[in-house]
Amino acid sequence: MHLPVVAGLPAPGRTLVMGVVNVTPDSFSDGGTWFAPEAALEHGLALVAEGADVVDVGGESTRPGAERPSLDEELRRVLPTVEGLVAAGASVSVDTMRAEVAEAAVGAGACLVNDVSGGRADPRMLDVVAGLGVAYVCMHWRGHARAMQGRATYDDVVTDVVRELGEQVNLARTAGVREDRLVVDAGFGFAKTGAHNWQLLDRFAELDALGLPQLVGVSRKSFLGSLLSGPDGSPRPPAGRDGATVALTTVLALQGVWGVRVHAVRANRDAVEVVARLSGERVARVGASDKVAPPGEVG
Repeated sequence: MHLPVVAGLPAPGRTLVMGVVNVTPDSFSDGGTWFAPEAALEHGLALVAEGADVVDVGGESTRPGAERPSLDEELRRVLPTVEGLVAAGASVSVDTMRAEVAEAAVGAGACLVNDVSGGRADPRMLDVVAGLGVAYVCMHWRGHARAMQGRATYDDVVTDVVRELGEQVNLARTAGVREDRLVVDAGFGFAKTGAHNWQLLDRFAELDALGLPQLVGVSRKSFLGSLLSGPDGSPRPPAGRDGATVALTTVLALQGVWGVRVHAVRANRDAVEVVARLSGERVARVGASDKVAPPGEVG
């Protein structure tokens, strides 16, 4: 299985595993468990030990309805963790929609800017990323957390996401972001209902029309909680959605996805290792079957 390579990032020869560190008091997935700088750094190092290829550090919650922190507060949350992880030798991504935060984090050693707004929240972001020369994740986005679910209306979600995300990518190219450093993200859960998320997954191959490596972030999201709801109809809490996340990671890795962004690193890393092993076996079998036996050795 041929997997794309993104300049400046690890190339493990399998689906890349990005571990999540939320330095926020109100994340949907962990409720602020890693909000203190010391706790965030400790958690990031633990994710590296579990097999994360990249650690994604974010200081702004993007759960539906969340309020934005100030610029100074986001910097206060993010920079110590980025600095500490880089000093420990980790590959670090900064999850931010602000050019100033991206610039400061890259200055502290981050090698990737993961912008869930795809350059639409901050008019300076694309120019800044181009100037920094780092890898960039451009996600499909229709608005900030407090309003995005009111914009979850599509004629056809897959077609519309490909078109709109393609427009965002073209703006990044025009700004000077290098082609070999571009990654796209369909934005699961962002201005999308659970049904939209399932449609995107069911027709995932159609996203290949964008022609770029894809990062997928479905870990612990609410559409999985709804799928796994209890007898009373209540969604399963985020921490109980890791098994379903691993199942999706396996499906996506089998389809050759470039990367997955996850909370439970070890289990998801195990899944992509299994897929890589089986894919390698298939390649070896195909290669062997293509060999023609020399005359006299048939039979």
